[in-house]
Amino acid sequence: MSLLTVRDLVVRFDTHHGPVHAVDGVSFDLNEGETLGIVGESGSGKSVTSLAVLGLVPRPPGVIGTGSSIRFRGRELLGLETSELRRIRGAEISMIFQDPMTSLNPLLTVGRQLTEVLEVHRGTSRREARERSARGLGDVGIPGPEAALDSYPHELSGGMRQRVMIAMALLLEPAILFADEPTTALDVTIQAQILELMRDMQRRHGMSIVFITHDLGVVAGTTDRMLVLYAGRVAESASTRALFAQPAHPYTRGLLASVPTLNGDPDAPLSSIPGSPPLGGGGGEACAFAPRCPLVQARCRNEQPPLVAGRAEHVAACFEADFTEAAR
Repeated sequence: MSLLTVRDLVVRFDTHHGPVHAVDGVSFDLNEGETLGIVGESGSGKSVTSLAVLGLVPRPPGVIGTGSSIRFRGRELLGLETSELRRIRGAEISMIFQDPMTSLNPLLTVGRQLTEVLEVHRGTSRREARERSARGLGDVGIPGPEAALDSYPHELSGGMRQRVMIAMALLLEPAILFADEPTTALDVTIQAQILELMRDMQRRHGMSIVFITHDLGVVAGTTDRMLVLYAGRVAESASTRALFAQPAHPYTRGLLASVPTLNGDPDAPLSSIPGSPPLGGGGGEACAFAPRCPLVQARCRNEQPPLVAGRAEHVAACFEADFTEAAR
């Protein structure tokens, strides 16, 4: 059953240099207990998509498209009053923000920021909230969690602050967790611990997770389905197994080829995708990937390719989409 349904999501930012189409017609479903991975280069629209779902896109300069729809448990979120969104944010849909350095209030202790979540959304007493917050910090691997509650953010390392953000997002056991680069500042040992904690909570509470990341290794081992974004548009969508085995879009194949492998030639240069993503995001009538695509044709520069369906809900937005295993 679909817990979250996003249809034709458009997010534009009006700047002094002209409009930036950060998200341009993105659609996807998130089922109960499912883990969805959203991948793509910086500027592809991954984080803005999650912020739009939570109603955190600043307006202005942000503008949500009039035909966009975001439905949570059948309820349309776009157009809700701020007070209604606040009841949903944190309690039912939570988020681990990408930058722990700026996501915590430097004037409040870690404990106050954690206990406030429980007091506001659950009406928990200050004492019980502190006890549950300490347990939450312990769950994410922070040593001496009781002492950490009395620390200010600047007294903790970047990795510790990231773990505080993860603990805060998990405190209320939300139905959906958006994890925006959740393990970027962590070493591989703690990263594995955090990923296992999320999987455990998912098993116990049926939580759905959206992983937003550049790390294809993380999504390969943790997600059920993947959404590949480029310039604010969906380039490809498929089950994780199908996407890694049979990438249909040349952009997806380029991303996978850029990941070093253990059995690769150590003397061979690393693969890369030439060029850079468009500065203004999507919004054009042509294929946004055309200037960098090795399979570009004349019509790619004049037409926007539709999503072509392969097998088992595998789709790709490319005139030359190849769903065979030999494509890779």
